[in-house]
Amino acid sequence: MMSAEKFNLFSFTGKMKILHMSWMAFFITFLVWFNHAPLMASIAASLGLTSSQIKTLLILNVALTIPARIVIGMFTDRFGPRLTYSTLLAVCSIPCFMFAFANSFEQAAIARFLLGFIGAGFVVGIRMVSEWFPAKELGTAEGIYGGWGNFGSAAAAMSLPTLAIIFGGEDGWRYAVGLTGLISLVFSVIYYKNVSDTPKGSTYFKPKNVGAMEVTTKGDFVLLLIMKVPMYATLALLAWKLSPAGVKMLSQEVVYACYAGLVALYVLDFWKTYQVNKNIFVKPVPEIEQYKFKQVAVLNVLYFATFGSELAVVSMLPLFFSEVFELDMVYAGLLASAYAFMNLASRPGGGWISDRFGRKKTLLVLTAGLALGYFGMGQIDGTWPLFLAVAMAMACSFFVQAGEGAVFAAVPLIKRRLTGQIAGMTGAYGNVGAVFYLTVLSLVSYQAFFYVIGATAVLGFIALLLLEEPKGTIAEVGPDGEVTLINVS
Repeated sequence: MMSAEKFNLFSFTGKMKILHMSWMAFFITFLVWFNHAPLMASIAASLGLTSSQIKTLLILNVALTIPARIVIGMFTDRFGPRLTYSTLLAVCSIPCFMFAFANSFEQAAIARFLLGFIGAGFVVGIRMVSEWFPAKELGTAEGIYGGWGNFGSAAAAMSLPTLAIIFGGEDGWRYAVGLTGLISLVFSVIYYKNVSDTPKGSTYFKPKNVGAMEVTTKGDFVLLLIMKVPMYATLALLAWKLSPAGVKMLSQEVVYACYAGLVALYVLDFWKTYQVNKNIFVKPVPEIEQYKFKQVAVLNVLYFATFGSELAVVSMLPLFFSEVFELDMVYAGLLASAYAFMNLASRPGGGWISDRFGRKKTLLVLTAGLALGYFGMGQIDGTWPLFLAVAMAMACSFFVQAGEGAVFAAVPLIKRRLTGQIAGMTGAYGNVGAVFYLTVLSLVSYQAFFYVIGATAVLGFIALLLLEEPKGTIAEVGPDGEVTLINVS
């Protein structure tokens, strides 16, 4: 049974305590994940990095999160969010310390690649919050969780350059980065000791099978396999970026081995997915237990454009302001933080609007605004007044982050026991978008980069026309075989 207490943001008991502890955990994952962005100029000078190597680090930082979110989503559904989140925070402090002690591009690249795993923390809290809040409050609660947690990247932009200066010297950035790893390690213990997976008396529904997402029709099985392809293709794109044709970090032989490995992994994934879902080829799933995977597919595409663009823009915006307006990196980082700063209100706002006016209608409006916002950012150049450029970035970020909130207002309403896996796949598409956009950035101008994001948002708007408004109830089968109906409208 979900907690019936009043939704009071100033409370720190019951479901509100879970919400606050979870957004704090998510905040720390983003603080660690993007601790390099505002310090990149100092890091580049310390390690002697080229412009190409800097952009490669930005891509590596978001690459591993693609498979990580799938894996962590499965772990969350199987072992519960309390254990999964705590373990993730503790384990990912290790590559954070590795990055702080890096003395070469290769060492920094490996640490940054491994740190992509902490970006998977987001999906854990989505399942945790969905266990504690009813459908009529879920969009708002998930929006607060996502928005206040996402603010970790803005906190990094605002605080870490100053901390690096306080620590002083050429190694100031190392102490600032290392401090975020220590925070992650300490909070892993605090989180584990202060939360539970469900309210007292509630059942934690688990997938019938672990290892691949369940679908309920043959058509959905085919669609699931199709939707997996872009994730593998993005990892292949990353391998190409590291090849002799890119930054020359990997030999051509190693790159070919990566391609072969990705093909083998997809074949293995296909087989595992078939094993988990082979019963649908024998007899139909009872209609009451079915869900439409196209709902997941549409949300994947939208998160590609929303969160994918946010990750990419947060990574490059300090450099953009620094180069276009000839600013020092501390000032540029503070201005760039305005983009992520909007998360405090816009992502919860997107969830709240969805709760009040419907998921599909809200997403249509926000996606249209997102496209226009990026087309506007593509017009920014050195002739613009600085305040107007910052205002444009903040206006665009409202639609981006509110769109993210609206997407995850719908995710937990598709199939409760698969929420971790659905959130994992949708979240992974955000990282697919980030790798795609950052790769585009490495090949084109800043203006063309923003135009590409706007064009993909238009495609997302078209896909959104296929989304069905969640309504009625979803059926879940408990450990004892009893069917429970959960309201989603």
